[in-house]
Amino acid sequence: MKVTFPHMGNQYVATKILLEELGVDIVVPAECNQEALNIGTQHSPESICLPLKVNIGNYMKGFKEGADTIVLTGSCGPCRFGYYSILQKEILKDMGYDDIKVILLDPPQGDYKNFIDSVTELAQTKNPYKILRALKKAIQILYEVDALEEATHYKRPRQKQKGLVDRYYDQFHKDVRKVYGYKETSRVIEKARQDILNIEEEPNREILKIGIIGEIYTVIEPFVNLNIEKKLGDMGIEVHRSLKISHWLTEHLFLSPLNLTMEGKTRKAAEPYIKTMIGGHARETVGHGVRYAQEGFDGIIQIYPFTCMPEIVAQSILPKVETDYNTPYLCLIVDEMTGEAGFNTRIEAFTDLLQRRKELRHNEKLLSGN
Repeated sequence: MKVTFPHMGNQYVATKILLEELGVDIVVPAECNQEALNIGTQHSPESICLPLKVNIGNYMKGFKEGADTIVLTGSCGPCRFGYYSILQKEILKDMGYDDIKVILLDPPQGDYKNFIDSVTELAQTKNPYKILRALKKAIQILYEVDALEEATHYKRPRQKQKGLVDRYYDQFHKDVRKVYGYKETSRVIEKARQDILNIEEEPNREILKIGIIGEIYTVIEPFVNLNIEKKLGDMGIEVHRSLKISHWLTEHLFLSPLNLTMEGKTRKAAEPYIKTMIGGHARETVGHGVRYAQEGFDGIIQIYPFTCMPEIVAQSILPKVETDYNTPYLCLIVDEMTGEAGFNTRIEAFTDLLQRRKELRHNEKLLSGN
C-alpha cells in the first residue's frame, strides 16, 4: 500500500508525520497549482465546490509515483465535504483509476469504532500504542506549524526588509519535505519560526488588523485563496485566521465526541444571529466575525468557494454584524474562474477604505483633544 492525500495549507506536514511514524509508504502531494485545478475542473461536476476539484488534481502526482490509496478526513452535518470520498472515488473510476482505495477518517461523533477501524487499516497494525504515539506526534506538529504561520502573520507587515519572511517561509517548505520523522520535522519548523521572529521590524509602522473567516479549505489553502494572507501582509496588514487545522482536529477528534468544545465563546457570540449548527463552518464564521468586531479589528474578510451553502447563509447574516459593530466587511467568493486582477482590486479597495477610516478616527481624536 502506497498512500497519498489531499493538500490543504500546511496540513501536509502533519499528515506526513502521522504516516511516517506509522511506517506507511507515502507520496506527499505537490503544492496546489493551476495544473491540478485544471485537471479537477475537467473531470468534476461543474457545480461542485472548488476544494473537490483541486483534490482530484492533487491525486494525479501521487498516482504517477505509484500511490494506490487515498486517505482523507470526513465531515459531519449538511456539507458536501461529507460526500467527497464517495464522489471522488466515482470521478477517479471514470478517469480510469478503478483500483484506488479510499480510507476515510470520519470524525467519531461519539462512536470511535469506525474511526479506529479506519486508522487500523491505514496503519496496518492493531498496536494501540504505536497508533496513539503517531497521532500525538502529528497533532503536536500541527500546533507547531500553526505557530509558525502565526509568526509569519505577525512579522510580514512589520518587517523592515520586505521579502524576508517569505524567504524563510519558502525555505521551510523546501526543507520540511526533505526530512523524515517527528524530531527532524520539529527542528525545521522551530528554526524557521525563530528565523522569522528574529527579523528586524520597522519601528512606528501603522498596522491594520483584519480577521479572515469562512470555509476552512479556502481560508487555509493559499493557492485557492490567491495568497490573500501574503497580499495583505505585504500591504502592512496583520492577518488573524479564524480556523486552524490543529484546533479543528482537537475539536472533532477529541472534544466533540465527549460533548465538549473549544468554540464556546465563538458560539455564544454567534447566538444573536445563528443559534445552531447548519453545516460546514457557518456558525463559526458568524461567531468569529462578531468576536473580531468586538476585539476592535479594522475589518473582516469572509472567503469561501462558490456554491458553498453554509457560507452563503453566513454571508446573508454578516452585513447585520457589520452594521451592529460598525466594522467593515468584505466577502470574497472563489472558483476556477476567479481572476487575480479583480480579486486584488477588491482587496486593495477594501484596505484603502480601512486605512482612510483609521486616519479619520485619528484626526477626530486630535481635534477633540483626546
